[in-house]
Amino acid sequence: MHEILQPEGWAKPIGYANGVAATGRTIYVGGQIGWNAQCEFETDDFVGQVRQTLKNIVDVLAAGGAEPHHITTMTWYFTDKAEYMGNLKGLGQAYRETIGRHFPAMAAVQVVALVEDRAKIEIQATAVVPA
Repeated sequence: MHEILQPEGWAKPIGYANGVAATGRTIYVGGQIGWNAQCEFETDDFVGQVRQTLKNIVDVLAAGGAEPHHITTMTWYFTDKAEYMGNLKGLGQAYRETIGRHFPAMAAVQVVALVEDRAKIEIQATAVVPA
């Protein structure tokens, strides 16, 4: 079971939750990037890599018996804040198509580089599957 934590009087966030309380079996998804199951990049497009990264997260969750609505937190690491901010509409569409209208607690961070040179995004997630 998940409970969204929204302090009284705070403005409601758009596209994420300020906090989530959950009980159950925890699944930790290591940082996923925008390559396919054979570790090959199919695109250098930022939104395309985000879409593939989210799909990879969903695949890892499924291997653990979880679904996207079990995600409690995500941390997004990207190499270019301007590219992230300039693609919010496309990112939102890719997110909703892959994860749905489930918005966990999130953080977004610009980093100097990612280990894979072609990677533009890396996302780490935690999910809690109710008992």
